[in-house]
Amino acid sequence: MLKDIATPNRTKEILKKYGFTFKKSLGQNFLIDTNILHRIVDHAEITEETGAIEIGPGIGALTEQLAKRAKKVLAFEIDQRLLPILADTLSPYSNAKVIHQDVLKADLKGTLEQEFENIEDLMVVANLPYYVTTPILMKLLEEQIPVRGIVVMLQKEVADRIAAKPGTKEYGSLSIAIQYYTEAETVMIVPKTVFNPQPNVDSAVIRLLRRPKPAVEVQDEAFFFQVVRASFGQRRKTILNNLVNNLPNGKQKKADIEQALSTAEIDPKRRGETLSIQEFGKLSDQLLKSFR
Repeated sequence: MLKDIATPNRTKEILKKYGFTFKKSLGQNFLIDTNILHRIVDHAEITEETGAIEIGPGIGALTEQLAKRAKKVLAFEIDQRLLPILADTLSPYSNAKVIHQDVLKADLKGTLEQEFENIEDLMVVANLPYYVTTPILMKLLEEQIPVRGIVVMLQKEVADRIAAKPGTKEYGSLSIAIQYYTEAETVMIVPKTVFNPQPNVDSAVIRLLRRPKPAVEVQDEAFFFQVVRASFGQRRKTILNNLVNNLPNGKQKKADIEQALSTAEIDPKRRGETLSIQEFGKLSDQLLKSFR
């Protein structure tokens, strides 16, 4: 019977066998608790019909658990030193494949079409390196990768921001960007003690289920996000001040901005973090007339 990779002893053995040292720059923290991995795979609702996409497999701890349940697992690994280790640890699983590539530079759509040709149900499941969490999530969402959803472990503080509701201090442009495309929910908190090496902060697992269509219909998506970012320019300022200061030619168009807020029925003294996605949608459509 094979011992699971994600136990403290087996992890230690594997690292020692290959003389592997952690690279801080790649945010490498390996999970050494099998129960947590089982729960992550449960939350992703992986079945034998699922194609699982993993980013940053490390020494294969999560990959192994995915391979036991999914039809096929495709993992993107950027660190060349891990390739021989993964070839060894994943050798019992013929349905797991590792690609040596930076997922941020990959042609994801093309690769997934090729690798998961007859698989309808695709799910991203990963323990994401902290330093690239947001760019990876935004790439997956903006490129409209055909996945059912994304279940990822990331820094608890980032998870709090992603799942935040309007009116909370965590709520900001990241919450809106992700909730525009998905329904976001934190499904578990992971203590820092279950990693080797131990990170400085706790982690959380967040589940993002893709909406059939975006949370709000807007006339110009790029402009909608521009308005959102402008509204959070300086958190302590009112929405009016932020839009005037952060939209192109905002100062010259102050009267137009006031008019747009009025038409969208938004009090100019409110702060960005109190507006719902729907209110931002209404506002950006009104502003678009002046900023086209």
